Formats: sequence, C-alpha cells, structure tokens
Amino acid sequence: MKTHCWVRASDSDFTGRLPRPRSGHTAVNIGKSKTVFFGGLVDKKFLNDVTVYDIDNNMWFQPECTGSGSDGNVGPSPRAFHIAVAIDCHMFIFGGRSGGNRLGDFWVLDTDIWQWSELTSFGDLPSSRDFAAASAVGNSKIVMYGGWDGKKWLSDVYVLDTISLEWTELSVTGTVPPPRCGHSITMIEKRLLMYGGRGGGGPIMGDLWALKGLIKEENEAPGWTQLKLPGQAPSPRCGHTISSGGPYLMLFGGHGTGGWLSRYDIYYNDCVVLDRVLVQWTRLPTSNEPPAARAYHSMNSVGSRYLLFGGFDGKSTYGDLWWLVPEDDPIAKRLTTSPSELIPERNATMAAKEGQIEEGSALSELQKRLEISNVLPNPENIMNEMEDKELIKLASKIGGEEASSDMQAVQALRDHWMKSAPQSISLKELGPLLHDYKRFITRNHIGKLGCKLELADSGFRGKDAFRFYHVKSASQLRMSDIPNLLAEYKELLSSAGIGLTG
Repeated sequence: MKTHCWVRASDSDFTGRLPRPRSGHTAVNIGKSKTVFFGGLVDKKFLNDVTVYDIDNNMWFQPECTGSGSDGNVGPSPRAFHIAVAIDCHMFIFGGRSGGNRLGDFWVLDTDIWQWSELTSFGDLPSSRDFAAASAVGNSKIVMYGGWDGKKWLSDVYVLDTISLEWTELSVTGTVPPPRCGHSITMIEKRLLMYGGRGGGGPIMGDLWALKGLIKEENEAPGWTQLKLPGQAPSPRCGHTISSGGPYLMLFGGHGTGGWLSRYDIYYNDCVVLDRVLVQWTRLPTSNEPPAARAYHSMNSVGSRYLLFGGFDGKSTYGDLWWLVPEDDPIAKRLTTSPSELIPERNATMAAKEGQIEEGSALSELQKRLEISNVLPNPENIMNEMEDKELIKLASKIGGEEASSDMQAVQALRDHWMKSAPQSISLKELGPLLHDYKRFITRNHIGKLGCKLELADSGFRGKDAFRFYHVKSASQLRMSDIPNLLAEYKELLSSAGIGLTG
C-alpha cells in the first residue's frame, strides 16, 4: 500500500463558492463527475442547502433546485444525521432530524435537472429515525440498517426498490448485531459490511459484521456473521466514515471513549484500511500529521484521492477541506514547497463559548444520547516520554547520536528546542513539541493549580499562558502560533529546572 499524505485544500484547487461549515451532512458521488453535499448542522441551525463539487472542472456551485413536496416546499426541510444514497443520477434522502424531531419523509433529487421530488412509498415502511446508515445494492436498490427513533436504538434492516418504491423489512434469522446508531454500512459485492456505532447503555462498539441475502439472484437466506479480521483493527467508534477506493475500504475519524473509572471523550483522526485482498485491517502509512480529529464529517473517494469535509469535535464545527493523496500525487509537492499550507487556519464555527453548549440545543441532545461530554483534556491521557514513540523517534534523529539512553536523547532534543528560533522549527517537530509542552503543563502545573489553569501565581504571563494546552494536534496550529508555542515551552523547561546541558 502506498504511503499517503494529507494536504489542506487551497483556494487554487477550486473555483466557485465553497460549502459552509457543518457536521451531520451527507455527501454522495454521482458517478465520477460530481459529489453532492446536502444538509447538516452548525450552531444549532439545521441546513437544507445543496452544494456540488464538479470533479471534472474542480468547481463548487450551489444549483437552484426546483420541485415541490407535500408541505409546498421546493425540497426537503432542513435536517442532519439523515441517510443519502446515489443511484445513477439520483440522490435519495430519508429521515434525519430537525430540532427535536425525527423525520421519516423520503425524497429524491434528479442531479441532471436539479429537481426534488417527495416520494410516496409503500410496503413495510420504516419508522422515523436519525443516525441510520444506508448503502446502494446494485443499481436499483437501497439497504438501510439501524438508527435511533427517539426512544430506542434500532437493529432492523429495510430494502427499498427505487423503481417500484416498495420498502421490504428483511427477516433475518440467527445471530444479529446489537441495535445501534452512528455506525457505517458498505455494500461490497454480495455482502453488506457494518462497523461500529453506539448501542443502548453500553460502550461504543468496534465490531464488524457481514450480511448476506441481499442479492436476489444468489438465493441466500438473509443472515448476519460477525467477522474478526487479523491486523490492526480500529478502536471502537461512531460517527466515522468508510470510503471505498479500489481494493481498500478507508475508515477515518469518529468518536469514542477512553478511561476506566473516569471516562473521557476521544475524537479520532486516524486512517485504518480494510484490505479486501488480504482480508485484514492495516494502518494507512502517512508521511505527515492528519487534520484535526472529528466525527460526523464526510469523506469521499475522488479518483486516487479522498476529499474530507466538515465534522464536529465536541466543541467546534469544521468547514475545512483536505485531500488525502498518495505521495506521488502532484499536489503532495506542496508539503515541501509551501509548508504554511500544512498548518491550517482553523475554519471552525464555535458550537458554544468555551465548549459549554446551551442546555436543550440540538448538539447538547446529541451529546447526551451518545454520552459525549465537553471535557478538558484528561491529565492521565498525557503519556510519559518513554511511551511517546514519536518523541523518541525524533530525539534519536536530532539529539541521539551521543546519547547512551532514550532519556538522554530526549534531553538533547529539549536542548535543541531551547536553542532554536521559531523559524528553524520544522513541520515534523511540531507534533512532538506540542506533546512535550502539554506533558510539562500536566506534570508541573495542573496538579498544583487545578484543571482551570488559574495561573496568577505560576510565574507565567497572565491569561494568555498555556494557550495551546487544549490544542489536540499540531495540524490545528497556525504558522503565527509557533513563536508563542516555542516561547511558552522554553518557559516551562526553565520553570521545571531543565536548562541547557551543555
């Protein structure tokens, strides 16, 4: 598998007006020519706009859609956490939520003429729900699994014939997965693969299941099988994405929980690949730091690239666009010719001030249901030096030639940073530097001052001190942040009595 790298999309990549920040939206590929984005949520506001990425022309546009529904509107009402599936040139939409209401309406958008139609279906009609997952089956059917109906997590399987508009609830015998929402499903040849999600009262799940019996010609009785594949499986999560690209399924992001006695929240930004040829999990080799961790984003395969957009990290809603590309992709050259493009201006709309979301808001209810809280970084989650493989690797390269132990190499690296000017700090050093900065704060200040970091007597510069402690990854730093981060780090070393050794 080729090594990939993350590249922040720049204005020069596109023409047209980019989509607004959002999470809980959908994005579907219409053939190989365009990706259609719909709906989502930002600042407690539900959206129903359509934004299109024209792949051939690298252009974004917002089509003026026509149509009418039972309520007289042109298209679906504003919503998030719905399902969207592409069949030929049509994008089918079902369910989701708007405010405190789960939705059960059914729409299709003809992307050739940009016309919405509200559909009247029949058969075994599914209940209103959000956080379900769906996938195309061949070129005329859609399968939907699970979700949340406002009272319980669901484990039902529905198949829609998009020609007759008839829903059929699939009768599945034998062992079935626990009910869940926030999971992903992907149709791979004759089997439907389902991963992760959140179920009632239990931990977030990391199980992988396969469903047979969806292809009529195979004449198989519907049944679930739990798969336990070798390799580096992803940690349990929900709100992630799985994108299909050739022989690989690319899983990115999502939300999970950590800790034991005191649980805390984790948002992920790792890429895990399910290799369909080797039938195993593996970590995608990447040459640089990923974008900020997030869930309820979208990630679509665009040729040999993947396009990441939006998402939510427990506090902020993102509007950034990122490419994940093989190292030999032409835009990967930006990493050496224009380093500033790697460190993004954080294009995020704050969901609430200081991470405290107003009671009763849509995101607050979502957080309660998925047991997501707005917590400060857990001090116990800061690893020590000898467990920080990224730090040890960098220390062995920069300061480890004469060191007799890993700890001496780390001290030599700290000496290097003490002597360094901001402009001499390379991009590969930012991650380990940020981790070490947070390590010193956790050890020497949080325990003495409390998690609020009230620093009046700490010897630091008032309210601006420790301003980077809550930054989750170096990809969230701006170029202008590096001098301040380095200055604070040097003060931390000095206050801890760690100066230059030679």
